[in-house]
Amino acid sequence: MGFKEPTPIQELAIPAILEGRDLIGCAQTGTGKTAAYILPLLNRILEIKEKPGPISTMVIAPTRELALQIDQQFEGFSYYVPVSSIPVYGGGDGLDWDIQKSAMVKGTDVLIATPGRLIAHLKLEYLRLEKVRFLVLDEADRMLDMGFYDDIMHIITSLPVRRQNLLFSATMPPEIRRLAKEILVDPVEINISLSKPADGILQTVYFIDESLKTKLLIKLLAGKEIPSILVFCSTKVSVRNLERKLISMGYLARAIHSDLPQKERENVLLDFRNRKIRILVATDVVSRGIDIEGIDLIVNYDVPQDAEDYVHRVGRTARASSTGVAITLVKDGERNTIRKIEKLIGYEIFKSPVPPEILQGHRRGIDRT
Repeated sequence: MGFKEPTPIQELAIPAILEGRDLIGCAQTGTGKTAAYILPLLNRILEIKEKPGPISTMVIAPTRELALQIDQQFEGFSYYVPVSSIPVYGGGDGLDWDIQKSAMVKGTDVLIATPGRLIAHLKLEYLRLEKVRFLVLDEADRMLDMGFYDDIMHIITSLPVRRQNLLFSATMPPEIRRLAKEILVDPVEINISLSKPADGILQTVYFIDESLKTKLLIKLLAGKEIPSILVFCSTKVSVRNLERKLISMGYLARAIHSDLPQKERENVLLDFRNRKIRILVATDVVSRGIDIEGIDLIVNYDVPQDAEDYVHRVGRTARASSTGVAITLVKDGERNTIRKIEKLIGYEIFKSPVPPEILQGHRRGIDRT
C-alpha cells in the first residue's frame, strides 16, 4: 500500500497497542492516526480470532464519511488476512439497515459505527457485544463537540469490562481528559505536534467585505490551473448558494453537507477524489478525518469560529509531506478570530492585499491595514 516508514504517531502507538496497553493519542489531522491503530489491531485480532468470529473490535466515529473511510482502510490492510469489517451509520434506507443487521447477526470481526445508529441497533437486542476485546474512539473531540458524550457512555455499558481502549483525538480539551479518565486504564499518552498546520501549507488571509467574497474568489481562481479545490462555508445555505454561483460561471463544482442523502454524499466525495469535480464546497462535515489526497487549495470562504477548526480545515491540504495553499476570506468583525487562530498556531498568517479591481465601485471602504 506504499507504506515505507511509520509516521511519528504510528511509531509510538503501534508498540503500545501490541503490548495490550490502553492509549490516548493526540495528533493533528493527516498524521496517520487510522493506520496507527488498524495495523496493530489486525495483528491482535488474528491472535484471538474465533470462527465464525463474533465482534471483537469496535470503532466509534463521529460521521458517516469517517466510518466509511475507516472501513475502507480496514479492507485494504486486511486484504490478505481473514478479518471482516462492516460500517454502520444512519442516513440510508431500509436496505442499508437490513445489510447492517445481517452482518452483525452473522458475525463480523470489526464493527465501525456512528454512535446514533449503533444505539438504534443495540435497542433491538440482536447486537451482541459481550466478546468485544478492543474499543477505539476515533476523532473523540469531534464526537464530544457533536454532543455524543452520553451516547458513548451508554454504548460502553454494553461492553465487557476487560478490554483494550484506544482514544484518538486531534485536540485535547478538558472534556477529552474527562472521557479518558472514565474509560481508560493506566493509558500510554502520545502527543504529536498538537494544533499546528503542516509546514507545507502556504497560508494567507484577505480582509474583504462579505458582499465581495464571491467576486474575490472568482478572481483568485481565474486563469489558474488548480486541479483540486476545497471551499469551506459555515452554513448549509452558504454552501448551496456558492455552489450555484460557481456552476453558473462554468466551474465544475459540487456541494456536500448533512442534508444530502448518504448515497449522494458518497458519490460527490468519490467524484472529487477522482478529479471529476474540480471544486468541492463543504461545511465542516468533511473537515475532520476525510483523507482525500492531492487537494491543492483550501479556501475558508467563511472564517471558522473555533481556532481548532481552522487547523482541521487547512489540514486537508499538504498531507503526507506534500505542499498546498490555504486562503481565508475575513469579513468585518472577524479580526479577533484571526488573532485567536494565530495565537493557537504560534505565528502570524500572511495578509494579502485585495486586488484594486475587486474594490472598484464598492460603496463601502474596507480597512486593509
